[in-house]
Amino acid sequence: GGRVRRLRVSHAFHSPLMDPMLEEFGRVLAGVTFREPRIPLVSGAPGADVTDPAYWVGHVRETVRFHDVVEAMRAQGMSVFAELGPDGALSAMAETDTWVPALRADQDEAETALRALAGLYAAGVEVDWAAVTAGGAQKVALPTYPFQHQHYWPKAVAGRGDVASAGQQRDGHPLLAAAVWLAEGDGLVLTGRLSLSTMPWLADHAVHGTVLLPGTAFVDLAVHAGDLAGCGVLDELTLQEPLVLPSSGGVQLQVQVGDSDGDSGRRTVTVSSREGEGEWVRNAVGVLAPADGEPVPAPLAVWPPEGAEPLSVDNAYESFAQRGYGYGPAFQGLRQVWRAGDTVYAEAELPQAVEADAAGFGLHPALLDAALHSLLAASDGSGGGTG
Repeated sequence: GGRVRRLRVSHAFHSPLMDPMLEEFGRVLAGVTFREPRIPLVSGAPGADVTDPAYWVGHVRETVRFHDVVEAMRAQGMSVFAELGPDGALSAMAETDTWVPALRADQDEAETALRALAGLYAAGVEVDWAAVTAGGAQKVALPTYPFQHQHYWPKAVAGRGDVASAGQQRDGHPLLAAAVWLAEGDGLVLTGRLSLSTMPWLADHAVHGTVLLPGTAFVDLAVHAGDLAGCGVLDELTLQEPLVLPSSGGVQLQVQVGDSDGDSGRRTVTVSSREGEGEWVRNAVGVLAPADGEPVPAPLAVWPPEGAEPLSVDNAYESFAQRGYGYGPAFQGLRQVWRAGDTVYAEAELPQAVEADAAGFGLHPALLDAALHSLLAASDGSGGGTG
């Protein structure tokens, strides 16, 4: 299955097939004058005398130690290599450093050699350009654009693209991007955009195969809007239409807080959405109220509560899936459930898959949703879903 190519050579160099010619090769080399190399030489046979004809007789027969030679050169701090050969075969075998072949098959030799010099120069190697151009090369003027003070790039405009430049203020909620207080009255509008590409954990909340924004997210959006408007209590919230999240693209989101209702300070809150340029859909509507005077629930004296009966949740999510609730890892936070009469108690934790996304939420929708899964676990199969 490997890629191979037959070499167009007369002899099988560096193999036992060279043995019949070694003796004659040695006699030829005996008439050659060898001198010490003038530049440093790294050999595949460390310590060998390259002025001895026997070295070259062995060289044509023995195994090529290409990797050993390259590692030895790297140990000496070399990281740029020029291959002096008829092609780039050695450069193609290297995976690191900078390799520049001096010649290429079927390409003009002079042009390829000059291109190789340019590549070495770009890699930080000093090049004697006077020697390169000594044959009468013609100098040309450099391109004008790096040197003349004429700019072609768009001018940067401060503040463009920031919500403040559009008269809005940044919003600290992960599902929202901006907020604006209305000029008439004291209403508030918050906007954002939801997509599975930017918040992939939302894909783990599917009902009968359709990815929906969990009802607990509407709760957190409404509570966040109420906090900005000075209403710390979500008095009621009704889900009117499910918010379907498409597999691609996104959904525009808008949370609107109405004017304060006289002395009571209560306000309406609505959550609406639309996909693309479609019609706006009202997904949820509710009422916000100031937190002053609201009773604080008394803490439980013991946990789990006395008399509560533990319920098994070992196969809870498999059972939920059979009923059409496709909860992925981000929404599988239910840990324990107890029941005492008509009251259900639960322990839930935010799964590790979404821990990094917890910042900015008042209560992460996946955690609150997991707590509500206890109602499914305690039901006999006829109970409703968690939104």
